[in-house]
Amino acid sequence: MRSISLLFLCLLFLQCNTQRPAFKTTRPDRFVKFIKEKELKSNLYQLASDAMEGRETGEEGQKKAAKFLEKFYRQNNIAPALEEGYFQAVPGSYFEHKFKDTENVAAFIKGVEKPEEIVVISAHYDHLGAKNEQIYYGADDDASGTVAVMQTAKAFKKAAQRGFYPRRSVLFLHLTGEEKGLLGSRYYTENPIFPLEQTVANLNTDMVGRVDQAHHKSPNYVYLIGSNRLSTALDSLVQQQNKKYTALELDYTYNAEDDPNRFYYRSDHYNFAKHKIPVVFFFNGVHEDYHKPTDTPDKINYSLLKTRTELLFYSAWEVVNREDRLVVDVE
Repeated sequence: MRSISLLFLCLLFLQCNTQRPAFKTTRPDRFVKFIKEKELKSNLYQLASDAMEGRETGEEGQKKAAKFLEKFYRQNNIAPALEEGYFQAVPGSYFEHKFKDTENVAAFIKGVEKPEEIVVISAHYDHLGAKNEQIYYGADDDASGTVAVMQTAKAFKKAAQRGFYPRRSVLFLHLTGEEKGLLGSRYYTENPIFPLEQTVANLNTDMVGRVDQAHHKSPNYVYLIGSNRLSTALDSLVQQQNKKYTALELDYTYNAEDDPNRFYYRSDHYNFAKHKIPVVFFFNGVHEDYHKPTDTPDKINYSLLKTRTELLFYSAWEVVNREDRLVVDVE
């Protein structure tokens, strides 16, 4: 009996010591240093290179971009969101063969206190491919948002490696098929990796590396779209994090319900908003190179891209680690 009791105590001790660590609070500015302008630039140049062939959905260039993202997450020890790996297959047949088979890319950091609650940080990584032997590089649209999500993931991982695990789980979701009509995000929300009812919010980045005509004289800005349409708390916390850390001008021009551009409906966050999931869309507005072959990496404002990425990280950190889940309080 004594040997059995000792064995039980040993097993109990081992179990207690293999449990996930407790959630601990800390300041996010300890980890923002891992968002580096040099890495943003290097990754963006690779995504918007000739080798990626414009990243058209289902084509070879988009497949290369997906593998590039997979390699990044593996190198940074950020786990895949699916048992079978980082790729969520999106069959062309699901959308009546509007494109070839493609994939969303999904990485994951599990929360330690509320792991069942999911915060999605997203960007689409596809673009328009090539036309008339000209590559549409899509540096701003949306290699900029893609690298912002990558660096945000790295900052969260660096925090976890130092014992500061997220309270909620974080899904870093790179979406395909946006240029085909938000189809990658539609597929995800109709076939979610994690239940939508447990999805707390979606923070989406699409075009965050340039300056539009309206802000040429004051480029330290970002447009916020959708942040107050479902949850006033989400909008408030983005404002608070910006005031505390990044001091960008938050421009709500395109958030107006009567905005003729209808940008609220034109990027991947909308497929989450349709399901009453709070969203915020970070955006720099359109410019003279929008959807043209001239949207190239040399035109990106990398310092500004870094600051906008920092706001994404600070906002996500608060959504992920605040005590209370965001509440939908706007009809």
